[in-house]
Amino acid sequence: MTDLIRSHGFTNETLDWDAWLDVVELDHATPEQVAVLEESHPKAKVSDYYLFLVHQPEILRQRSAAFNAIMYAPGGLPRAERELSTTVVSRINGCVYCASVHAQRFEQLAKRNDVIRQVFDEPRSAGTTERERAIAQFSIALTEQPDAVDAAQLRALREAGLDDAEILDLIHSVSIFAWANRLMLNLGEPVFPDAQ
Repeated sequence: MTDLIRSHGFTNETLDWDAWLDVVELDHATPEQVAVLEESHPKAKVSDYYLFLVHQPEILRQRSAAFNAIMYAPGGLPRAERELSTTVVSRINGCVYCASVHAQRFEQLAKRNDVIRQVFDEPRSAGTTERERAIAQFSIALTEQPDAVDAAQLRALREAGLDDAEILDLIHSVSIFAWANRLMLNLGEPVFPDAQ
């Protein structure tokens, strides 16, 4: 078990998420909606997020396929570093729920949370190694000013030890969280354990 972190409104605790709009009631879902939920995520049938998105099952199917391929595909950037990048992006975008989920995944994979504490405290200086700092700084740059990312920033990633496949995975993970955070932030809100 890792230490509890609460900093600047962010946490590594398990949060719930409540949709602001009506979700699909599972016992009234169409067979297609149920099938898409089962394809999407093991907890999709009990998640307000998925139960809202399944109003448009084909879009959820495509979203889940892209998300799962980017975050869980073998090879390329190690899973823990994908989770680190998405935690940084979520911190920058202000998505408390996503930051908590991906902080926990990083902690499970890396067996530590020192860099997560840094991300929550001050993401711009986060990283326990040159490689982590490069990942965090690039994640911030691509999140805040995607049109300003240039070859020099990619070279900095290479100099920190990332190869081309890892750089592409990093760009994919940062990019999909531009989408994921905006869905979460605009469709509902996180619920902390002590608020339930």
